[in-house]
Amino acid sequence: MLSAREAGLCRCHTCGLLVKFREGADCPRCGSALHTRIPHSLAWTWGLLALATFMLLPANLLPITLFYNKGTLQADTIFSGILSLIRNHMSGIAAIVFVASIVVPIMKIIGLAWICLQLQRARPVRRKRQLVMYRIIDFIGRWSMLDLFVISLMVALVDRGTLLNVSAGPGATAFAGVVVLTMLSAKMLDTRLLWDKAAR
Repeated sequence: MLSAREAGLCRCHTCGLLVKFREGADCPRCGSALHTRIPHSLAWTWGLLALATFMLLPANLLPITLFYNKGTLQADTIFSGILSLIRNHMSGIAAIVFVASIVVPIMKIIGLAWICLQLQRARPVRRKRQLVMYRIIDFIGRWSMLDLFVISLMVALVDRGTLLNVSAGPGATAFAGVVVLTMLSAKMLDTRLLWDKAAR
């Protein structure tokens, strides 16, 4: 089967227009520079993954919520929040938060790193298996925001002024950083590199 690249065609990364590719040319519709592949895709993906991995530490160690009750401060990390849910007989919700806030981000990082490592190996890659993994990573990535959604609901519903107040802690910012960085790394990984590698 003839690929678009072999036929001399290129899809604009900005507006999606399929055009005849010429080196150094711009898209006739939006004016963006045309590339047959995302420039430096692997380097960008590795860099964003490294930042996301670094942000995992403050995301899990720093308080994600700050709860003020009559002047008393209770700071909860992701782990302590999960334990609190278990103690309050809400194991189902605790399991959902554990999977969405801890398992999913870590598995996304490991999965994307594995795909990148396979692309850098000398032997041909198993492209279909890696493409399935990439699609799963891309699909479940949005559910990592569950913790931040719960915090925003708590802030909106529980905020009662000076006596009772809930606010997001520094861990929430770090966690949002992990989610955004993993989503960006997935978007920067050009999956067409899998087919290029297999064709060599």
